[in-house]
Order: sequence, then C-alpha cells, then structure tokens
Amino acid sequence: MADSPLGPDDLADRLAEVFDLVGPLYRRAQRKVEQYTPAEGLSVGVRAVLDLLRQNGPMTVPQMGRAQALSRQFVQRMVNEAAERGLVETAPNPAHRRSSLVRLTGEGAAAITALKARERAMLGRVGGDLTDAEISACLRVLTRMLEFLDDVDVS
Repeated sequence: MADSPLGPDDLADRLAEVFDLVGPLYRRAQRKVEQYTPAEGLSVGVRAVLDLLRQNGPMTVPQMGRAQALSRQFVQRMVNEAAERGLVETAPNPAHRRSSLVRLTGEGAAAITALKARERAMLGRVGGDLTDAEISACLRVLTRMLEFLDDVDVS
C-alpha cells in the first residue's frame, strides 16, 4: 500500500532515488546561482554565507561551518571575500573573545535580498501542478535524511 511505511530494503531503494536526484539538483542550482548573480557578483559560497546570516542573524565562523557542514577554513575564506566587498562585517562576541560575530552590512542585506527575490521569481515558474501536500512531503523526507546523516555513526 502506498501510504504505509516502507520496509528497510524498499526504503533504502527509494531514498537512493532521492540521492540520485539531489546531487544533480544541487549542482544545477549552483550553476544557476552563479549565472543569476552577475549583478551582485556573488559566488555560491559567499551567497551561502549571506543567506545564512540573513536567516539567523550574526554568527561566528565556526557556527556557520557547523550549520552548513563545511570546514571552518572554507567558511572563513567566504567571509573574508564578503568582507572585502563590504557585504559583511565583524563585531565583538560577548560570549567568546576570540571568535567574532559576523553580520550583514546594509549592502550585504540588499544584495542577498535582491538575489532571493530573483530566485523566488524563478522558482515560481517551476509549475507541474505541485501541491502543498507534495512539497510538505518532500520537505519531510529531506529533513529526515539530513537528521539521519547528522546522527549516523559510520565507524
């Protein structure tokens, strides 16, 4: 029955299908972001930092790395690039003297807001008669997969 939980083997097969789509989806989305950002000149990495700060407010580089499952060094390079362009700035962190908070500047907030508006306009053209229930189910599956990958011990 289509609405009953899948057994382990069938679940593994169906989730493998999801992974087979998520990889190409992610890479194509990256290319589109790079194509659609010439006005801001944002790399995918800088865009990710700006969006994370837009969503969460000021954060430290280690916090951003953990949130995105990226190395602290990579995030630091993206923060440095954004800072050189005046899109982010650092501020003292009352919770930790050696790890400054990174926050959006007005220019950074404007850049990520403009980019998100263009992305929303593009995504609104996806079509395909998708329903809210289908999108909710997709989000539930992807969230569960992320939670599993965060919790799984591969040793």
